[in-house]
Amino acid sequence: MRTLNVGVCLIAALMLCGCNPLMVASMTNLKSAVAGPDELDVTAAQVADVRYPQLKLTTPSGSGVLALVRERGDLQFWVASGKQVLLMRDGLAVRSIGLGLGGDLDGTRLADVSPFKQGLHQVPDGYTSQRWIDLYQGQEVGVTLNSRFSRKSMETLEILNKEYAVLRVDEQIDAPAIGLRATNRYWVDPVDGFIVQSEQQLTSQLRVRIVQLTPDRRHAP
Repeated sequence: MRTLNVGVCLIAALMLCGCNPLMVASMTNLKSAVAGPDELDVTAAQVADVRYPQLKLTTPSGSGVLALVRERGDLQFWVASGKQVLLMRDGLAVRSIGLGLGGDLDGTRLADVSPFKQGLHQVPDGYTSQRWIDLYQGQEVGVTLNSRFSRKSMETLEILNKEYAVLRVDEQIDAPAIGLRATNRYWVDPVDGFIVQSEQQLTSQLRVRIVQLTPDRRHAP
């Protein structure tokens, strides 16, 4: 899983962010650390000025805006203006670079039948699945992660002054080999399963909150 080439994405991000104040501020916030995350204020006008789809990412060390600069099949490369990269498949974060102070998620292998691929809006209550993760720190490879999904109620999200009616789906995850247990939360479009917002535990120390700022723009230009 280390073979993914992100160099071209970093170059694209630097070109994108060099003249964009919002992305520069994102780099500063994501690099700030220790005392807890600074909340980055984002406006609809700022987001509209960037032609790439964007998401807001909050980590234990800061928050910032990432842009979707590349797609390879169903794999999406979301990049901030520094060296921070988040790779996602169908709304699930599968790899992180430069985000975890205690180590990044180095890779994820999904089951042949992935609930994220079929869409969480179609997953029945109590559905169980597995995936396998690699951790950069400690060099654990192929750690089994068990998950169980619970369908919750419809909720309303407000993103950049626009409301979205979404279905909340919770995922209980358990990786006994590394002592990881947590609850991931996904707010999904009830029609097509697009994950509008989520809270995901990537490693024991790295929990992220992902908010899609441009749900109507889902693919790189």
